[in-house]
Amino acid sequence: MCKTSFPKNGVFWIIEGKLLAFAFEEEIYPEGIAKSGTTYNHKKLWKAVHPKGCGKPYDYYPRGRVHITKDGTAHLFLSPHITAGFVPEIKVFFGISGDMKIHYDHTPHYYCHLDEGWRPYT
Repeated sequence: MCKTSFPKNGVFWIIEGKLLAFAFEEEIYPEGIAKSGTTYNHKKLWKAVHPKGCGKPYDYYPRGRVHITKDGTAHLFLSPHITAGFVPEIKVFFGISGDMKIHYDHTPHYYCHLDEGWRPYT
């Protein structure tokens, strides 16, 4: 895992108390990052990056995403199961030095095994 020197979009998981994060590379995906589809969504990326020997689905662990708007505002969308203690590490990894707007998402979109009624997305 490598931190970036300037603000980047990307996705992350918290697995066994550790950050597993992936910054979006515009050079690789010039069409942009999507919250769904083929560019850096959690489900598709998980197939390539899940920890060795992990038999869990992509939505098992708490997860989130960093989105930088065109005006440079950093937004953090994440599961409410991710504590504020992870925010500094997330900011460093994604190259965010200033303020960040934090959005805890209580909708099923960010449900994980810690949520009542969670079932793996298929």
